[in-house]
Amino acid sequence: MTLHTDWRSIPDSARGTVAALGNFDGVHRGHVHLLHALRAARPDHPLSVVTFDPHPRELFRPQDPSCRLMLPTVRAQALEEQGVSQVFQIPFDEDFSHLSAEAFVEDVLIRSLGVAHVACGADFAFGHRRTGDTARLEALLAPHGVGLTVVSQLSDEGGPISSSRIRRLLKEGYPERAAEELGRPWSIVGPVVHGDQRGRLLGFPTANIPLGQHLEPARGVYAVRVTLPDGRVFPGVANLGRRPTINDGQESRLEAHLFDFSENLYGKTLSVALIALLREEKRFSGLDALKSQIAEDAQQARDLLGA
Repeated sequence: MTLHTDWRSIPDSARGTVAALGNFDGVHRGHVHLLHALRAARPDHPLSVVTFDPHPRELFRPQDPSCRLMLPTVRAQALEEQGVSQVFQIPFDEDFSHLSAEAFVEDVLIRSLGVAHVACGADFAFGHRRTGDTARLEALLAPHGVGLTVVSQLSDEGGPISSSRIRRLLKEGYPERAAEELGRPWSIVGPVVHGDQRGRLLGFPTANIPLGQHLEPARGVYAVRVTLPDGRVFPGVANLGRRPTINDGQESRLEAHLFDFSENLYGKTLSVALIALLREEKRFSGLDALKSQIAEDAQQARDLLGA
Protein backbone atom coordinates (compact mmCIF):
# COMPACT_ATOMS: atom_id res chain seq x y z
CA MET A 1 0.00 0.00 0.00
CA THR A 2 1.20 3.52 -0.83
CA LEU A 3 0.15 6.56 1.20
CA HIS A 4 -0.14 9.85 -0.73
CA THR A 5 -0.43 13.10 1.23
CA ASP A 6 -0.24 15.59 -1.68
CA TRP A 7 -3.18 15.19 -4.02
CA ARG A 8 -1.65 17.63 -6.50
CA SER A 9 1.31 15.37 -7.33
CA ILE A 10 0.02 11.85 -7.79
CA PRO A 11 2.26 9.61 -9.92
CA ASP A 12 0.80 7.97 -13.02
CA SER A 13 1.31 4.56 -11.43
CA ALA A 14 -1.27 5.42 -8.72
CA ARG A 15 -3.95 6.68 -11.12
CA GLY A 16 -6.82 4.64 -12.52
CA THR A 17 -8.03 3.11 -9.26
CA VAL A 18 -11.55 2.59 -7.99
CA ALA A 19 -11.89 4.89 -5.00
CA ALA A 20 -13.92 4.75 -1.80
CA LEU A 21 -14.61 8.18 -0.30
CA GLY A 22 -14.89 8.99 3.40
CA ASN A 23 -13.09 9.65 6.67
CA PHE A 24 -12.72 5.94 7.50
CA ASP A 25 -12.03 6.76 11.15
CA GLY A 26 -11.78 3.40 12.89
CA VAL A 27 -11.96 1.35 9.67
CA HIS A 28 -14.97 -0.39 11.24
CA ARG A 29 -17.23 -3.10 9.85
CA GLY A 30 -19.30 -0.53 7.97
CA HIS A 31 -16.19 0.75 6.20
CA VAL A 32 -15.14 -2.79 5.33
CA HIS A 33 -18.63 -3.39 3.93
CA LEU A 34 -18.18 -0.33 1.68
CA LEU A 35 -14.79 -1.56 0.45
CA HIS A 36 -16.18 -5.02 -0.28
CA ALA A 37 -19.07 -3.52 -2.25
CA LEU A 38 -16.68 -1.43 -4.34
CA ARG A 39 -14.41 -4.39 -4.99
CA ALA A 40 -17.40 -6.46 -6.08
CA ALA A 41 -18.65 -3.69 -8.38
CA ARG A 42 -15.30 -3.13 -10.10
CA PRO A 43 -12.88 -6.00 -9.50
CA ASP A 44 -10.92 -5.00 -12.63
CA HIS A 45 -9.09 -2.06 -11.01
CA PRO A 46 -6.87 -1.55 -7.94
CA LEU A 47 -8.71 -0.46 -4.80
CA SER A 48 -8.03 2.94 -3.24
CA VAL A 49 -9.40 5.22 -0.52
CA VAL A 50 -9.76 9.00 -0.61
CA THR A 51 -9.74 10.28 2.95
CA PHE A 52 -8.88 13.39 4.93
CA ASP A 53 -6.54 14.53 7.69
CA PRO A 54 -7.21 16.09 10.06
CA HIS A 55 -10.81 15.08 10.59
CA PRO A 56 -12.97 18.00 9.32
CA ARG A 57 -14.44 18.37 12.81
CA GLU A 58 -11.00 19.40 14.09
CA LEU A 59 -10.89 22.30 11.65
CA PHE A 60 -14.43 23.55 12.25
CA ARG A 61 -14.59 22.89 16.01
CA PRO A 62 -11.01 23.14 17.32
CA GLN A 63 -12.22 23.75 20.87
CA ASP A 64 -13.80 20.28 21.09
CA PRO A 65 -11.91 17.31 22.58
CA SER A 66 -10.32 14.99 20.04
CA CYS A 67 -12.74 12.55 18.44
CA ARG A 68 -10.26 10.30 16.62
CA LEU A 69 -10.65 6.57 16.88
CA MET A 70 -7.26 5.99 15.29
CA LEU A 71 -4.19 7.87 14.09
CA PRO A 72 -3.67 8.32 10.33
CA THR A 73 -0.77 5.86 10.21
CA VAL A 74 -2.85 3.19 11.96
CA ARG A 75 -5.77 3.90 9.62
CA ALA A 76 -3.51 3.41 6.60
CA GLN A 77 -2.29 0.08 7.99
CA ALA A 78 -5.86 -1.08 8.63
CA LEU A 79 -6.86 -0.14 5.08
CA GLU A 80 -3.89 -2.05 3.69
CA GLU A 81 -5.11 -5.13 5.55
CA GLN A 82 -8.38 -4.78 3.62
CA GLY A 83 -6.61 -4.90 0.27
CA VAL A 84 -6.37 -1.17 -0.40
CA SER A 85 -3.39 -0.42 -2.64
CA GLN A 86 -3.45 3.40 -2.58
CA VAL A 87 -4.54 5.77 0.20
CA PHE A 88 -4.99 9.38 -0.90
CA GLN A 89 -4.91 11.30 2.39
CA ILE A 90 -5.97 14.85 1.59
CA PRO A 91 -4.89 17.62 4.01
CA PHE A 92 -8.16 19.12 5.22
CA ASP A 93 -7.19 22.74 5.79
CA GLU A 94 -8.92 26.10 5.40
CA ASP A 95 -8.20 26.31 1.67
CA PHE A 96 -9.46 22.81 0.94
CA SER A 97 -12.61 23.39 3.01
CA HIS A 98 -13.56 26.17 0.55
CA LEU A 99 -13.20 23.93 -2.51
CA SER A 100 -16.52 23.71 -4.33
CA ALA A 101 -18.25 20.41 -5.03
CA GLU A 102 -17.45 20.84 -8.72
CA ALA A 103 -13.78 21.53 -8.03
CA PHE A 104 -13.50 18.52 -5.75
CA VAL A 105 -14.67 16.25 -8.54
CA GLU A 106 -12.91 17.98 -11.45
CA ASP A 107 -9.61 18.89 -9.81
CA VAL A 108 -9.15 16.14 -7.23
CA LEU A 109 -10.96 12.99 -8.37
CA ILE A 110 -10.64 13.37 -12.16
CA ARG A 111 -7.58 15.49 -12.95
CA SER A 112 -5.29 14.51 -10.06
CA LEU A 113 -6.34 10.99 -9.10
CA GLY A 114 -7.75 9.84 -12.43
CA VAL A 115 -10.29 7.57 -10.74
CA ALA A 116 -12.05 4.90 -12.79
CA HIS A 117 -15.02 4.46 -10.45
CA VAL A 118 -16.14 5.85 -7.08
CA ALA A 119 -18.06 4.49 -4.09
CA CYS A 120 -19.39 6.19 -0.98
CA GLY A 121 -22.05 5.91 1.69
CA ALA A 122 -25.53 7.25 1.09
CA ASP A 123 -24.90 10.16 3.48
CA PHE A 124 -21.62 11.28 1.91
CA ALA A 125 -21.42 15.09 1.53
CA PHE A 126 -18.61 17.10 -0.05
CA GLY A 127 -17.60 20.54 -1.22
CA HIS A 128 -17.76 23.92 0.50
CA ARG A 129 -20.45 23.89 3.21
CA ARG A 130 -21.19 20.26 2.25
CA THR A 131 -23.26 21.37 -0.72
CA GLY A 132 -22.61 18.18 -2.69
CA ASP A 133 -24.56 14.95 -2.11
CA THR A 134 -24.55 11.58 -3.88
CA ALA A 135 -26.90 12.77 -6.63
CA ARG A 136 -24.63 15.72 -7.35
CA LEU A 137 -21.57 13.47 -7.25
CA GLU A 138 -23.07 11.10 -9.80
CA ALA A 139 -23.99 14.00 -12.10
CA LEU A 140 -20.48 15.48 -11.93
CA LEU A 141 -18.75 12.16 -12.56
CA ALA A 142 -20.95 11.02 -15.45
CA PRO A 143 -19.49 13.33 -18.16
CA HIS A 144 -16.10 11.76 -17.51
CA GLY A 145 -17.40 8.21 -17.87
CA VAL A 146 -16.84 7.54 -14.17
CA GLY A 147 -19.55 5.58 -12.38
CA LEU A 148 -20.71 5.80 -8.77
CA THR A 149 -21.71 3.03 -6.38
CA VAL A 150 -23.74 4.25 -3.39
CA VAL A 151 -23.56 1.74 -0.55
CA SER A 152 -26.18 1.54 2.19
CA GLN A 153 -24.90 1.56 5.77
CA LEU A 154 -24.26 -1.81 7.37
CA SER A 155 -26.61 -2.30 10.32
CA ASP A 156 -27.06 -4.67 13.23
CA GLU A 157 -29.68 -4.97 15.95
CA GLY A 158 -28.54 -1.60 17.36
CA GLY A 159 -28.93 0.24 14.07
CA PRO A 160 -26.41 1.52 11.49
CA ILE A 161 -22.76 0.93 12.37
CA SER A 162 -20.91 4.24 12.44
CA SER A 163 -17.84 5.93 13.88
CA SER A 164 -20.11 8.15 15.98
CA ARG A 165 -21.79 5.14 17.53
CA ILE A 166 -18.44 3.55 18.34
CA ARG A 167 -17.20 6.77 19.94
CA ARG A 168 -20.29 6.86 22.13
CA LEU A 169 -19.82 3.26 23.26
CA LEU A 170 -16.20 3.96 24.25
CA LYS A 171 -17.13 7.11 26.16
CA GLU A 172 -19.83 5.18 28.00
CA GLY A 173 -17.38 2.44 29.03
CA TYR A 174 -18.32 -0.42 26.70
CA PRO A 175 -15.11 -1.35 24.83
CA GLU A 176 -16.34 -4.90 24.19
CA ARG A 177 -19.41 -3.56 22.37
CA ALA A 178 -17.25 -1.11 20.45
CA ALA A 179 -15.07 -4.06 19.43
CA GLU A 180 -18.10 -5.78 17.91
CA GLU A 181 -18.74 -2.72 15.74
CA LEU A 182 -15.08 -2.33 14.81
CA GLY A 183 -14.45 -5.99 14.13
CA ARG A 184 -11.51 -5.91 16.57
CA PRO A 185 -10.69 -4.37 19.98
CA TRP A 186 -10.19 -0.62 20.05
CA SER A 187 -6.58 0.39 20.68
CA ILE A 188 -4.59 3.42 21.75
CA VAL A 189 -1.26 3.61 19.94
CA GLY A 190 1.62 5.74 21.12
CA PRO A 191 5.18 5.95 22.46
CA VAL A 192 6.09 5.04 26.03
CA VAL A 193 7.20 8.18 27.89
CA HIS A 194 8.80 8.69 31.29
CA GLY A 195 6.38 9.07 34.18
CA ASP A 196 6.85 9.72 37.87
CA GLN A 197 7.73 6.06 38.68
CA ARG A 198 4.82 5.92 41.14
CA GLY A 199 3.52 2.69 39.63
CA ARG A 200 6.85 1.02 40.32
CA LEU A 201 6.73 2.18 43.94
CA LEU A 202 3.26 0.65 44.24
CA GLY A 203 4.59 -2.67 42.95
CA PHE A 204 3.05 -2.34 39.49
CA PRO A 205 5.45 -0.65 37.03
CA THR A 206 3.58 0.87 34.12
CA ALA A 207 4.19 1.95 30.55
CA ASN A 208 2.91 5.53 30.30
CA ILE A 209 1.36 6.44 26.94
CA PRO A 210 -0.11 9.88 26.17
CA LEU A 211 -3.59 9.85 24.67
CA GLY A 212 -2.37 12.38 22.12
CA GLN A 213 -4.99 12.84 19.39
CA HIS A 214 -7.04 9.81 20.45
CA LEU A 215 -10.58 10.07 21.70
CA GLU A 216 -10.68 9.84 25.50
CA PRO A 217 -12.87 6.86 26.49
CA ALA A 218 -14.49 6.38 29.89
CA ARG A 219 -11.98 6.88 32.69
CA GLY A 220 -11.19 3.88 34.81
CA VAL A 221 -9.29 0.60 34.98
CA TYR A 222 -9.25 -1.76 32.00
CA ALA A 223 -8.16 -5.27 31.18
CA VAL A 224 -5.88 -4.81 28.16
CA ARG A 225 -3.76 -6.61 25.62
CA VAL A 226 -0.56 -4.81 24.65
CA THR A 227 1.17 -5.35 21.32
CA LEU A 228 4.89 -4.59 21.19
CA PRO A 229 6.72 -3.34 18.06
CA ASP A 230 8.04 -6.87 17.44
CA GLY A 231 4.52 -8.30 17.38
CA ARG A 232 4.51 -9.93 20.81
CA VAL A 233 1.26 -9.54 22.73
CA PHE A 234 1.05 -9.35 26.53
CA PRO A 235 -2.06 -9.27 28.74
CA GLY A 236 -2.20 -6.54 31.34
CA VAL A 237 -4.20 -4.03 33.33
CA ALA A 238 -4.30 -0.30 32.63
CA ASN A 239 -5.51 2.86 34.29
CA LEU A 240 -6.90 5.55 32.05
CA GLY A 241 -7.63 8.89 33.67
CA ARG A 242 -6.26 11.63 35.90
CA ARG A 243 -5.36 9.60 39.02
CA PRO A 244 -7.65 11.31 41.56
CA THR A 245 -5.97 9.70 44.58
CA ILE A 246 -2.61 11.22 43.61
CA ASN A 247 -4.32 14.36 42.27
CA ASP A 248 -1.41 15.58 40.17
CA GLY A 249 -3.68 17.84 38.11
CA GLN A 250 -2.28 16.59 34.81
CA GLU A 251 -4.21 15.63 31.72
CA SER A 252 -5.55 12.12 31.29
CA ARG A 253 -3.03 9.42 30.53
CA LEU A 254 -2.91 5.69 29.88
CA GLU A 255 -0.74 3.68 32.30
CA ALA A 256 -0.45 0.02 31.34
CA HIS A 257 1.04 -2.73 33.49
CA LEU A 258 2.07 -5.78 31.46
CA PHE A 259 1.82 -9.08 33.30
CA ASP A 260 5.03 -11.09 33.77
CA PHE A 261 7.10 -8.56 31.84
CA SER A 262 10.27 -6.73 32.84
CA GLU A 263 11.85 -5.29 29.68
CA ASN A 264 12.59 -1.60 29.07
CA LEU A 265 9.87 -0.06 26.89
CA TYR A 266 10.80 3.64 26.99
CA GLY A 267 10.55 5.22 23.54
CA LYS A 268 8.87 2.21 21.95
CA THR A 269 5.46 2.52 20.32
CA LEU A 270 2.85 0.22 21.83
CA SER A 271 -0.69 -0.63 20.81
CA VAL A 272 -2.90 -1.02 23.89
CA ALA A 273 -6.23 -2.74 23.18
CA LEU A 274 -8.99 -2.04 25.72
CA ILE A 275 -10.76 -5.37 26.35
CA ALA A 276 -13.10 -4.59 29.27
CA LEU A 277 -13.70 -1.83 31.79
CA LEU A 278 -13.16 -3.32 35.26
CA ARG A 279 -14.20 -0.29 37.32
CA GLU A 280 -14.64 3.44 36.99
CA GLU A 281 -12.05 5.95 38.15
CA LYS A 282 -12.37 6.79 41.84
CA ARG A 283 -10.48 8.36 44.73
CA PHE A 284 -9.03 6.25 47.56
CA SER A 285 -8.22 7.24 51.13
CA GLY A 286 -4.50 6.80 50.61
CA LEU A 287 -1.75 4.96 48.76
CA ASP A 288 -2.16 1.75 50.81
CA ALA A 289 -5.83 1.50 49.83
CA LEU A 290 -4.90 2.28 46.23
CA LYS A 291 -2.19 -0.40 46.22
CA SER A 292 -4.64 -2.99 47.55
CA GLN A 293 -7.20 -2.07 44.89
CA ILE A 294 -4.60 -2.26 42.12
CA ALA A 295 -3.75 -5.81 43.21
CA GLU A 296 -7.44 -6.72 43.00
CA ASP A 297 -7.72 -5.07 39.60
CA ALA A 298 -4.71 -7.00 38.32
CA GLN A 299 -6.12 -10.32 39.48
CA GLN A 300 -9.50 -9.57 37.93
CA ALA A 301 -7.80 -8.69 34.63
CA ARG A 302 -5.75 -11.90 34.77
CA ASP A 303 -8.90 -13.95 35.30
CA LEU A 304 -10.77 -12.20 32.50
CA LEU A 305 -7.90 -12.51 30.02
CA GLY A 306 -6.95 -16.06 31.03
CA ALA A 307 -3.49 -14.81 31.98
